Amino acid sequence: MNASNFVEGVDFSLYFIVTISVIFLVGITAVMIYFVFRYSRKRNPVATNIKGSHTLEIIWTVVPTILVLFMFYYGWTGYKPMLNPPDDALEIDAIGQMWKWSFRYPDGKVSDTLVVELNQPVKLNLISKDVLHSLYIPEFRIKQDVVPGGDNFMWFIPQKIGKYDILCAEYCGQLHSYMLSAVKVVDKDAYNKWLTSSSVPANEHPGHTLMKNNACLSCHSLEGTRIVGPPLNGLLGKTEKAKVAGVEKEIVIDRAYLIQSIKKPNEAIVDTYPPNVMTPYEGILDDDEISQIVEYLETLK
Repeated sequence: MNASNFVEGVDFSLYFIVTISVIFLVGITAVMIYFVFRYSRKRNPVATNIKGSHTLEIIWTVVPTILVLFMFYYGWTGYKPMLNPPDDALEIDAIGQMWKWSFRYPDGKVSDTLVVELNQPVKLNLISKDVLHSLYIPEFRIKQDVVPGGDNFMWFIPQKIGKYDILCAEYCGQLHSYMLSAVKVVDKDAYNKWLTSSSVPANEHPGHTLMKNNACLSCHSLEGTRIVGPPLNGLLGKTEKAKVAGVEKEIVIDRAYLIQSIKKPNEAIVDTYPPNVMTPYEGILDDDEISQIVEYLETLK
């Protein structure tokens, strides 16, 4: 059983193209080797002119053209169904941002892992919060660009229970290779149980939840390790040198600075960190959500 409904069509197109390519590679290489010996200088010390053949030219023009048309046909028949999701497909928002995938279900549930029901069609609405990404599920043989401001989508029918990798196939910055997730295909009972369960631990601070859902922890650690951005524990009260409007100043990291850094991270960049890396969250998070994040940061020692 294939992992998705697109595996057979994509694989057949690939095998057909590879087979034709190998046949031509072997054939042309064999002819080249034959010509090397047949028309070597030892066998033909005096060069002779060989007249052209209209028949031969027609053959090597028509035959490759026909083969290319066959390749196009099988490629198109494998690709065309990907453009037409069924009307009853479950629509899930697949959100890409540096450097994390998240999936938002119709009931509002958000998950780092795509969980889907066996044999039920799924349509992913592809959304980017920052730069160009590309959602790729190798086992399902599907890949589609996730374009900021675009309305791309992909759909599939999962046909085999299991866990399959989700990758980003478009270089999107420093931690591109860490932008990993998974799709879990489960039966109906397991899916309904997962859908109704809480994805947030009961004792988790709402600010921590917001940070996980908005990829903050892809660039910032909570225990002192430097990743792309500064570690977030013990920030409050620290004094740092930063560039403010191009001028180096000494700043104190307080609540106001944290709020500004979330909304407009390039307003004041600490010297040892590069600018224009963090996405401005003004307009993405509202004031209450930013306050919850700051309140959580204030608890970190």
